[in-house]
Amino acid sequence: MKKATKVMALAAAMVMLAGTLTACGGSGKGGKITFGTNAEFPPFEFVASQGVIDQYDGIDMAIAKNIAEQNGMTAAIENMEFDSLLVALQNGQIDAVIAGMTATDERRETVDFSTTYYTATQVMIVKEDSDIATAADMADKKICVIQGYTGEICVQDMGYPYEAFKKGTEAVMELVNGKCDVVVIDSATAQKYVSDNEGLKIVEDASAFESEEYAIAVQKGNTELLEKINKSIEGMLADGTINELAVKYTEAVSEE
Repeated sequence: MKKATKVMALAAAMVMLAGTLTACGGSGKGGKITFGTNAEFPPFEFVASQGVIDQYDGIDMAIAKNIAEQNGMTAAIENMEFDSLLVALQNGQIDAVIAGMTATDERRETVDFSTTYYTATQVMIVKEDSDIATAADMADKKICVIQGYTGEICVQDMGYPYEAFKKGTEAVMELVNGKCDVVVIDSATAQKYVSDNEGLKIVEDASAFESEEYAIAVQKGNTELLEKINKSIEGMLADGTINELAVKYTEAVSEE
């Protein structure tokens, strides 16, 4: 009887352990997949009166919803500062990160990335009468970037001093109000800010800003979730869904 009790207890413990491992490293918790984002990056993620996932809308949010639904789950969003996203992922606070995040070699050391779903580049937003024509012209200018974004990394690599803001709107308002000369940010998002604020223009410099690949981050070694995400992304790339979303949201923010 004691032996049977021990066996039953061991079996129960193994079931509990398996359940714990599934919850922590599987494909989501309780039929839900929680994505972390920074909803300050239109047209990829932003807050709206009615979004595709609660109040959150944008290209990434629509992709996240599709991924969840294609895998029989519901999508939830945790909105936080960009610099906190990978920490939250590693701590298990969220299951994945979708935030216009570039899959860099440095980030790959701590997380795994999905198949690339979008290729972007950095540009400069300046006033229409600005004499900035190339990235080299920023050398003696006051530069604003968004903290943790690729634009900040680019400016750092160029060796230029800059001021970092937590929100793109804050950086752009510095430019609008004449408190800085240029904002370095993603091209699609730059279109949104230029359309929202008169007197601004976009300056490109392909020789200074390389293209970057956006991907979804998951915990290191979480192959189960990564495979599901990759299958969904590859399907949406193949049938044109992601391209349609990019056109839809880019045109929508340009018309606002």
